[in-house]
This record gives sequence, C-alpha cells and structure tokens, in this order.
Amino acid sequence: MADIWPCVHAERRALAEDLADLDAAQWATPSLDAGWSVQDVLAHMTATAVMTPPKFFGKMLASGFSFTRFSQKEIDRRTAGGPAQTLAAFRAVETSTKAPPGPKDSWLGETIIHAEDIRRPLGIRHAYPTDKVVQTLDFYKASNLIVGTKSRIAGLTLKATDTDWTHGSGPLVEGPALSLLLAGTGRKVALDDLSGDGVPTLRSR
Repeated sequence: MADIWPCVHAERRALAEDLADLDAAQWATPSLDAGWSVQDVLAHMTATAVMTPPKFFGKMLASGFSFTRFSQKEIDRRTAGGPAQTLAAFRAVETSTKAPPGPKDSWLGETIIHAEDIRRPLGIRHAYPTDKVVQTLDFYKASNLIVGTKSRIAGLTLKATDTDWTHGSGPLVEGPALSLLLAGTGRKVALDDLSGDGVPTLRSR
C-alpha cells in the first residue's frame, strides 16, 4: 500500500488547511454524501484513518453488521466535541497508514472523493494529482464496492477531457476526470460538469 500514502497524507493535510477557518454554519453545511454534514464527513475520514481490520470486524459485529449503523456510531462519537475537536482529530491522523480491510485504491478514493464531498458544497476548489484521480477511476470502473460504480456506468463510454483516459462503450459521457469519478460514485452534482448523449442515462441511475 506504500504507493498511495504520500498522496493520501498530502491530501489530508491540504483538506485540513482548507477547513481551518470555517465558521459554525459552514461546518453544518450538507455534504455531497447524503445525510452527512461537512463535519460528519471529516469525522468519518478520521474514523477510517485509525481503523484496522480487527477493529472493523469487531465494530461491525457490535453494529449488527449494518455498515450504516457502524458508520453513524463512529461519526456521532467523533463529532460530539464540536468542529474544532473534529478538525484537531483529523489533523492528528494525517500520516496514519491504518485502514479497514479492502483494496488499497479504495482508500485513495475515499480520500479524494470525501474531500470533494466537503469542498464542493463549501465552494472550495482544489487541484488533485491527475494520475491519482485516474488511478481511482480505474479502480471504481470495475467495482461495485459500496457505491456501485461498475453498474452505474455500464453501457456508457466515459471520456476524460483533461487527460488521456477512456472507458467503456456506448453513449458518450465526457468531462474532467474528477467529475467523471464523482458522477460514477453517485455524486449527481458532478453531472453538471459533463456532456454527451450518455449523461441522461447516468443521471437516471
């Protein structure tokens, strides 16, 4: 997993810096992850950064093997002290290399996608390393893990307009690689960045 960590650590640090001066109302802003606020998503990212496979399975057992219940318990615990404490806890795990069980690229994706779940509703723009966005796209295009990307983009051609990346066949969906990633993982707001005959199909899924 060594190859993903320099990027993950850099992106955690950049996100923490972007959030340093948020006010209370901004912390309560709904994120792109339905049902979670900006603070909730950051707490979730912190929980992921300290998780290990044994802890994960133990906590899932305690949550009746409900991923939703498991995630919400972690968020509730890590937001109880308020936004400043949530941000401080996130800063403390900046260089962590711990992760729940799963493919290594899913943790790279978690970092990039959840950072956008936070940044976009706040109007914060950030340039992610293009090669890492593509690496994450290559992972999710073949996976239905949690978010169902493989099924969502089936029968469509996805084409990045800012780098040399294409996937699939069928009606065209084109736009920035990051927006393709977000749309493929269910963030419908990113569809506004895309064009092509396949966009209505992707929007309906």
